[in-house]
Amino acid sequence: MQFICYIKCGTCKKARKYLDEQGVNYDYREITDENPTEEELREWIKIGNRELNNCFNTSGKLYRELNLKDKLKEMTDDEKLKLLATDGMLVKRPVLVTKEKVLFGFKEEEYDELLKTL
Repeated sequence: MQFICYIKCGTCKKARKYLDEQGVNYDYREITDENPTEEELREWIKIGNRELNNCFNTSGKLYRELNLKDKLKEMTDDEKLKLLATDGMLVKRPVLVTKEKVLFGFKEEEYDELLKTL
């Protein structure tokens, strides 16, 4: 299992604390040091059965600065994936990756369900 987050993110801290309290082993990856690649994102979205637009960190400063709320409507999926891969701060986080499932963001119920399957 891989846990990808931003160390200063409050939601990431909550998710990490939750995983630690559950005794879950995971590989930690700092999203600002190692951006997800376009290929990784493509795979995660497929495995996570997720809408591409829902993988953007819509509350982030960079998202607002780039005016992505309006621009995403005009972009192709390939353009969106390329953009997400340019900066980890654009990606909704944390990202929890297993072989069968990928979760973007932290909802304790989703984490509970995932952990039951492991």
